[in-house]
Amino acid sequence: MKTVLVIDDVAGNREIFASLLEGEYKVVQAADGRKGMELAESEKPDLIFMDVSMPEIGGMDLIREFRKHPTLYAVPVVAITAHSLYSARKMVERGCNDFLLKPLTPHKIKDMLDKWIY
Repeated sequence: MKTVLVIDDVAGNREIFASLLEGEYKVVQAADGRKGMELAESEKPDLIFMDVSMPEIGGMDLIREFRKHPTLYAVPVVAITAHSLYSARKMVERGCNDFLLKPLTPHKIKDMLDKWIY
């Protein structure tokens, strides 16, 4: 079973992913960037959905850490943001593979899964 890591400080956003994906994927959740990095290292996800604005380690810094990591550098990362398209494009420039603009919908999430999980 493929593993999806969802890193978002808003519990409701993480639950959207969990309710939509559980059963078909193993869904692992983190409420901040520090915990997200720990879970990524231990769970070896096939895809990471990551909020841009989070406490402690935000998405801009976390993507840099993923891309430098010896085993996580190639894991596809999809940035999630309620900010502008400009913010989402900045995340892609920094190393994210793609982005989702909030509000999240099942259709948007499924499209990303189809695109990035092989």
